[in-house]
Amino acid sequence: MYAHALNWNPAIAVTEEQFLLLAIQNPDLRLERMSTGELVIMPPTGGDTGERNSDVNGQLWYWNQQTKLGKVYDSSTGFRLPNGATRSPDAAWITVGRWQALLPEQRKKFLPLCPDFAVEIRSESDRLDTIQAKMLEYLANGLRLGWLIDSKTKIVEVYRHDRPVEVLNSPTKLSGEDVLPGFMLDLSQILS
Repeated sequence: MYAHALNWNPAIAVTEEQFLLLAIQNPDLRLERMSTGELVIMPPTGGDTGERNSDVNGQLWYWNQQTKLGKVYDSSTGFRLPNGATRSPDAAWITVGRWQALLPEQRKKFLPLCPDFAVEIRSESDRLDTIQAKMLEYLANGLRLGWLIDSKTKIVEVYRHDRPVEVLNSPTKLSGEDVLPGFMLDLSQILS
C-alpha cells in the first residue's frame, strides 16, 4: 500500500486554510500538500515503523530536554515550506530562536517554515524515490540536516545543505553535527 497523490484542477486549488480544515475534518487521514497543489494521502504506519518513529523522537526529545536548544516535533506536525508545500516529517526540530520569532497565531497552525533538522523513516508503504524527493525538497527550502532511514536495507542517507547526499551502510550511530550539537542517534533498535 503506497501513499497516493490526488490531482486537483488549478481552478479548485486548496488554500492553506482549506487544507487545514480538510485535515481537521478528516483526522483519520494523514495528509500532505505538495508545492504543485497535489494532496498526498498516506496510510498509517505499521507497528515496526511506528516503534522506530517513537525511538527517534524519544532520543531527539531527550537530547533537547538536556540542551534546551530548540523544539522537537513528531509526524503529526505540519510545516508550510517556503515553496508552498505542507509536509510532515517523521521527526523534526527547529532552533529556539526560530520558534520565538513565530507569532502566537503562527504556532497554532502549520508552522510557516522548514525545519532545521528532519528525519524520514521509510515504511512499508513508502517508495524510496518519493522520500528522496521529499528530502531534497526540504533541502531546497532551508533544511540544514536531514536523515532518511531505511531499516529494510539498513541504509541511511544524510542530507546537508552544503554537501552532496552521503549514503551510510548499517551505521550504528548518527551525529547531529553542528546543527544538533552533542546529539548522537543510537540506531541499534531502529535498524534491527
